[in-house]
Order: sequence, then structure tokens, then C-alpha cells
Amino acid sequence: MFFLILSIILSSTLPNPAQSSHKPGPEISLTKRLSFPNFGPNNINQDLTLLGSAAIPSETGCIQIPQPNLRSSAGRAIYSSPVRLFDPTSRLPASFQTTFSFRIQDRSNGSGGPGLSFVVVPDELTVGRPGPWLGMLNDACEDEYKVFAVELDTRMNPEFGDPNDNHVGINLGSIVSTTVINASRFGVRLNDGTLHRAWIAYHGSNKSLEISLGPDAEPRPTTGVYSANLDLSPYLNEYMFIGFSGSSGDDYHTQIHSVCSWNFTSVSRARLRVPSPESCASKIMVGDDGNVIQSKTPTSFYIFVGVVVLVLLVMINLFFNRKKGNDSDWEEMVGKEKQRPGPPNRARKLNLSQIYSATRRLDESQVLGRDRNSVTYKGILLSGCNVVVKRFSSIPSGSVRRRMIKEIKRIGKIRHPNIVGVRGWCFDHQETVVVYDFVGNGSLDTWLFGFGVLPWTRRFKVVKDVGQALAYLHSKAVAHKNLKPSSVLIDVSFRAILGDFGFVLSSAESTRFESSVSQKVDVFEFGILILEVVSGRRRKSGAGEIHLLDLAWALHETHEGWSLVDRSMGPVVNPDQAVRVLEVGLMCTLNDNKGRPSMEEVVDYLNFESPLPDLPPTRPVSLFPYTSTTALCSGYSCASFN
Repeated sequence: MFFLILSIILSSTLPNPAQSSHKPGPEISLTKRLSFPNFGPNNINQDLTLLGSAAIPSETGCIQIPQPNLRSSAGRAIYSSPVRLFDPTSRLPASFQTTFSFRIQDRSNGSGGPGLSFVVVPDELTVGRPGPWLGMLNDACEDEYKVFAVELDTRMNPEFGDPNDNHVGINLGSIVSTTVINASRFGVRLNDGTLHRAWIAYHGSNKSLEISLGPDAEPRPTTGVYSANLDLSPYLNEYMFIGFSGSSGDDYHTQIHSVCSWNFTSVSRARLRVPSPESCASKIMVGDDGNVIQSKTPTSFYIFVGVVVLVLLVMINLFFNRKKGNDSDWEEMVGKEKQRPGPPNRARKLNLSQIYSATRRLDESQVLGRDRNSVTYKGILLSGCNVVVKRFSSIPSGSVRRRMIKEIKRIGKIRHPNIVGVRGWCFDHQETVVVYDFVGNGSLDTWLFGFGVLPWTRRFKVVKDVGQALAYLHSKAVAHKNLKPSSVLIDVSFRAILGDFGFVLSSAESTRFESSVSQKVDVFEFGILILEVVSGRRRKSGAGEIHLLDLAWALHETHEGWSLVDRSMGPVVNPDQAVRVLEVGLMCTLNDNKGRPSMEEVVDYLNFESPLPDLPPTRPVSLFPYTSTTALCSGYSCASFN
């Protein structure tokens, strides 16, 4: 009855859409200009978003992607505001021109590195994969991710169709270039360490692209390296983000990519809306003397008051029905909630009906695993993206719940090639759910303790990948708090991706736990993980068996650490790497005040960039217990561990 009365009142008071509609007006041009003569602190003014390994050292005044001494890393530098590059009415792309100076410094003895690219992407949060992927794309929803890029590639990757190690590629929604230009034909060596300049011009009216390369100090060459018709419409949203992406390779293929200046101009078509002819002149009453007569309080005012009262009554009614209703009634209601549109790949709030839809109503056939605190399901969102849905069994209290939401949102903003993306969360109807991107090649424990034998090269890469991920988390003042082989996921290219975060669900002292303990626990658990990876053994296989940490220290004390290495890998193990990794693992289990390193130091040790301190000849006393997370959570309740 309430809704019937409300609809009658609204229909009598709301204006007729036919009367208030606006007609398309004349066509205009919208212009956007950016100018960065350099990237010093006086010029950027928070206008750039740096992601992953991108940085702007104050001494250079240039964007660096990646930072020096970072291997197998990726980053982006993106202009923080979106730029209008497509008119949905006329279906025409905008015209734009950009020029930037860049320098590529080879640090791999001439063997080349991945390269740098100018990118036009739909969001300002995603970081692509390192190595030959140039930080441009990653595995998550690649098919639906619109991207246009001009890559300056300095390494030949036959799997991507590269013709040589000195070429310019044009990428349309794919890491495989649709067109490749040999830069050597134009006298340009991209990674010779000199300052080059690139000119890119796109003409939206005739849909053509022009690219030129030359020395920074000289005018634009009369002959470009590329000029042809190209329709960018399928790869553009109305608003896109522009910037640069780059990556470093493995130990032998590293480079520093610097962008030292940047100008950009775009011109897009739009139409003004002609104002409505309706006016209020006819509603003004004028007396015989020519003065305006003050009108009485309009009837519409009383109607408005009535509508407000009815809306309040309806909201109160819905509130109590929600408390008393069953799950199906509530699910039907929240299914009609409108979700605020957000950028792609940004973590956002989900409702329970979306969770039910993605997991077939949390069906047992979708279960991937469970522990005493949670159940994990595989799901598919309406967008078609595969996700992992983790549903916690315990319900946190009000204050801790708010802190947990805040923590999930912080983690949801983190983008790194070795950290799984948080796609969303749900705290509705007394449910606590976190949704991650799905990584489809299983977890590390399956590869280590399941089928087959994992070769040393892949084990060493896994250790370094996880170390990079933890170091990045700690640099953002975030801890993982659930590190174990099942939390390390493996993608199709055998890149290790850290997922399944731990969250504090209930603790009066959770803030102190976060600040003083959790990152130290991460380092300790990383040490145990290293021992498991190198030895191919679980930390404790069964009752009565010696713990792996006990065994590792006992072998170290008798100078027999090498015997811990998994013999099933055969003779192809690199002994220098294996011994060093074992020593790093033991060092991570030292007391915090007796030599335990930070994750940043651990990464340097694993990359052979810093000398490794000597380990104590015997096992120090008062080491953290084996079930370290459990012990350190004594008096706390951790969302997931062991």
C-alpha cells in the first residue's frame, strides 16, 4: 500500500521527461594538455600515480621503471586523472599527440632487457607482468582489458613474434604486437644509453597513427618510423588513463628505463546540450500595480513533506523486515541494490547475492579447500572473471570488523606482479567474505609435495618471487600473516604469486600485534618456507618426526647443510645457489635482535647483491616456536594459519 501511494504522489509531482528532455546541441571540441618539462618535485604536483617498481629519484628528475637493482619487477607511471579519448555518440576516437624523451640503459652486458612502452589503459591501478610483458598486461581478465601501447622493445622474444632486439611494436589489447618496426633501419639503437625522443600522433578523424624517433636535442625527423591507418575505437573507453609501463628481466637481462620529459595533447568531439525551453516566467503572478505578488506556500511543498514521511516509513518497515526475514528474502532484496561503477580491477564491495551467483550458492562442488577458520570456493563473476571466494566461519565484533574492512581495502589497493589481486569483499548479512583473482595452476604445496619433481631453477624462482612480494608488502606497511606453501599460487608461466592473506579477526590488542609482530612473523615463516622448498619436505610430516627446522640447524652445526637439498632434483642443482638459499632460510629464523634480516635485505641476499653475514655455528636459544604464527598469536585470534 505504501508503494502504491508513493507512486501516485511521485507521478503527480515529478516533471514529465518529455517536457524536460534536452536536445543535442552544437558540436564542440574538448582539449586536454599535459606538460612535464621534467619530473622534479615542483612539476609533478601529485599528478602522477607510481605503481609497482616505478619511482622518481630526486637526483635525476626522471621517471625510472624499474628502480635500479630490481630484477623481475614491473611498474607503471600513470597520469592520475582520466583523459577523454572516445566519443560514444559519434563512435569516433579522439585525436592526440604525445612526445617524450627517454633513455634505456643496458645493465646486462649487451644481452638486452625487456623495454619501455607508452600505454593507454582503462585504469590507474593495474600492474602487468615483468620480463617480456613490459608491465603492460597480466593474466587477470586479459581478454576484456582494453589497452593500446607503443612499445620500445630491446629484447627478442620469439614467443611474442619479436623480429630482433631493437624494435618498436604497436599493441592492441594484446602483448603480441600487431605491427613491428625495426628501429635499426632508421639509425636508432634504443638501449645505447643516450637520450632519445619519441613522437606519437593519432588522428581520430581519419583514424591514422604516426610514430617518429630521433635524438632528443634535434627536431622531429621528416620521415617517421611508422605511418598508417589504424582504428583504435575497439580498444578505447570514453575515458582512459595514459602513461608509461616497463619491466626488468631476470638476473641477466636488466635495464633501467628513464622518462625525463613528457608532453601530451588530446582533442575529442562532444556535443553541448540545448537548455530546456521550459521556464518559470508563467508561474510569476503580477498585480495590477505591476508588483510581484508573493505566492502562498505551494501545494507541492505539502506533497514533498508527505513523500518524505512515507519514505521514512518504508525504510523503517524494510529495516525490521530485514531483521526478521529469511536468507532468501534478504538475498532478493540486496540483489536489487545498485552498485557504484568503479575502475576495472579495483577491489570493491560486493553483496551476498553476487557471492551466491558466483559460487552456485556456495555449493560444495565449488569448494577448493577449508581450514578451521574458513572455506574457500571457486567462483565466476558476471563479468566472466574466475575468482577465489574465501568465506570466514567466525564473525568479528564491531570494532575489529571495521579494522578488518580497512585492512582489506588497503590490501585491495596493492598491485604487484607477485601478489594476487583482491577483487572485492562482502560484509553483509553477518557474512565475512574476501574475493581474490583466481590463479589456475595450483598452489606450491601441490607442486612440492604432490605430483612430479620440481626442478631447482623453478624452486629458486619461486623463492625469489615470494621474497619480492613480501618485501613490497612490508614497504607498504602491510603484512601477510599467513605464509605457507598453500598460500603461494603458481600461474601458467610458473610465476609465484602470494595470496590467501591472514586477517586478525578478534583481539583487543590487534593494533599492537600488527605493528610489532606480524612483519617479523612473515620473515620467520619465509625462512621455514625456504627450507620446505629446498628440501622438498613438509615442516612437520607427522607425530614423532623431527621438525624440519630442527633438522636444518642440526645439519648446519655439523657442516652438512648440503645434505638437506632434495636429492630427487638430480645433479642439475646449482650448489652455490642452493647453499646460499638454505643459509638465508636459517638466517630468517634467528631471533629478531640477533640477526634476523628484513625482507628487503633478504631479497638482496637472494639476488647475490649483498654479502651474506655469517650464521652462528650453533642454533641460538629462544628461537620462535615452530608453529610460530600460532605462538605469536597467543592471546590473539588469527584468521588463518598453519
